[in-house]
Amino acid sequence: MRGPVLGAGRRLRGGWGIGWHLARRFFGSLRPGGPRPADVEWVQAVLSVAELRLWERLSGPDRRHSVEVAREAQRLLGPEAAGRPVLAAALLHDVGKLDAGLGTPGRVAATVIGVAAGAGSVSRWTGKGGFRGRVARYLQHPQRGAELLAEAGSDPLAVAWARGHHLPPERCGIEPDLAAALRAADND
Repeated sequence: MRGPVLGAGRRLRGGWGIGWHLARRFFGSLRPGGPRPADVEWVQAVLSVAELRLWERLSGPDRRHSVEVAREAQRLLGPEAAGRPVLAAALLHDVGKLDAGLGTPGRVAATVIGVAAGAGSVSRWTGKGGFRGRVARYLQHPQRGAELLAEAGSDPLAVAWARGHHLPPERCGIEPDLAAALRAADND
């Protein structure tokens, strides 16, 4: 049986694996601060000026997560296959969360609400103000991230990955093997 739908086709995978991952991400997000200075320098060397402006707007925990994902993608793919477009895609895949304005407790609530309410309800909340509107923006962050990256002039790979990073690798808009590696690096 497939899990409940979240956002644009995203399904919450069941079992202890996803629970452990979400718990680890939750507790990690409570730690203040961003990535180490050496990681920030590395990101500055990878991203364009416009992309870097978006990345710098992410919360400290989101920037730490993005560096972890990009470093893991580089490890999985090898330095030659993980060029600038792939690393930018890994670093900026969650940039659409900027518009939600939710901290850690709000994101937890949004995830639970998304599962309970279903994709149909969440889509009706799009464009609304208040907490429901922020929940919709959070759960629909892939589309908004793709829009932000397109506006920033990002490589089409980064735009496609932002839009499709919660979809199955064969449906996400990039080469399936690359999508599988990026998804494994995100472990989301």
